[in-house]
Amino acid sequence: MTPPGFRLIAPNLDKLPQYEAALAWGWSPDTERDVSAEQIAALRGNRHSFLFELTRLDGIVLTACGQAMPRLPSRVYWLDDGEFCGVATLRFVAGSDTLPDHVPGHIGYAVVPWKRRLGYATRGLALLLPIAREVGLARVDITCDDDNEASRRVIVNNGGALIGSRIMPGGKTKLVFRIDLAPNSRQGAA
Repeated sequence: MTPPGFRLIAPNLDKLPQYEAALAWGWSPDTERDVSAEQIAALRGNRHSFLFELTRLDGIVLTACGQAMPRLPSRVYWLDDGEFCGVATLRFVAGSDTLPDHVPGHIGYAVVPWKRRLGYATRGLALLLPIAREVGLARVDITCDDDNEASRRVIVNNGGALIGSRIMPGGKTKLVFRIDLAPNSRQGAA
């Protein structure tokens, strides 16, 4: 269903007004906590600094429970069909397929509400998997809330296999899926 020109792009000044409009609408790129108000304040304060902070590879991040932790190496992309559609993020530890306990998964994604149910998350995840392989990952773990059927379908359609569940700080149950990135191992990727 995604349009032929659908792609991952680097966060940029040209699309920043569309990103800001999505935030103002109440969308949050973080599915664990609503960061829309703090991101609006930051980008309105200094657009260049906002983009730098959004894509930097060092520093500190706040976890879902508000704990400050070192930022993992990551790749942040915006979903684009000619307009800003959402985000897809890859987090990893160099030289390892394992993540610290406070990180819910290697990949996170969030599509703006008016572009949901069009296959954008499925296609965005499919485009992100080769990048995960390029950074040296042999597998990725992706989590979703146990009641998020749409996200579950996105992961399964990209070759994800349910490997268990875990309780996150705050008591929320997450399903844990694994996607093997070895060549020819994934089936059904969209």
